[in-house]
Amino acid sequence: MVIGDVGSLGTLVGLAAVVVGAVAQAATGMGFSLVVAPCLVAVMGPRDGVAVTLVLAALSSVAPLWNNRAHVEPRAVARLLVPTLAFTPVVAWAVRDVETRWLALAGGVGVIGATLLLAGGLRSPWLRRREAVVVVGAASAALNVVGGVGGPPVGLYVANAGWEPRKARGSLQAFFGVQNLVTALVLGLVLPDPAQLAALALGTAAGLLLSGRTGAATVRAGILAVSLFGGVWLVAGAVG
Repeated sequence: MVIGDVGSLGTLVGLAAVVVGAVAQAATGMGFSLVVAPCLVAVMGPRDGVAVTLVLAALSSVAPLWNNRAHVEPRAVARLLVPTLAFTPVVAWAVRDVETRWLALAGGVGVIGATLLLAGGLRSPWLRRREAVVVVGAASAALNVVGGVGGPPVGLYVANAGWEPRKARGSLQAFFGVQNLVTALVLGLVLPDPAQLAALALGTAAGLLLSGRTGAATVRAGILAVSLFGGVWLVAGAVG
């Protein structure tokens, strides 16, 4: 199923979000879905918006993953993927009959909460314990199914685990590439339109050029600002 209406203002906002999200993903290893999902959900509706976000998010990891392939830690990626992929079909089954308005509201609240946690730089010794990865995987699966934004729990885990930047960038690309592809297949594929794919390619190229040249703090601040705005917009649309 291909969805697109290039003539609408909402579509233009969505395309801009794809460019910005792809820049963030290529430059930092995460951030695509946080930026893109709220916009596409607001424009396309919760189910199609999440489904398209997941496909685009999986694709957004391909070029950066190849670029950072030498820094991927397979064991660390597998440790996160196992619980995440195990919980994904369970969550999808649990919310299969939930009204889309409530899915949009849950996704928006999830984006806002996760953004604030990341902005606050939550630090907890518990997040360095072995069992924390199961909770992180379950939380990431739930947020990804409901709102297309599975990154924040994993980001908090990585920040507390103390991964060095190159390992984090490469390993996160591998993790999110697999997670988003599997989640998209579980929920049902909705293909992006050509304009969205072009926006993704443009943003990815720009992000790869900026990677290593733009300060991580600057990129992170931009991701969080856009994500918070998107989450608020999504909640307002759901309750309005």
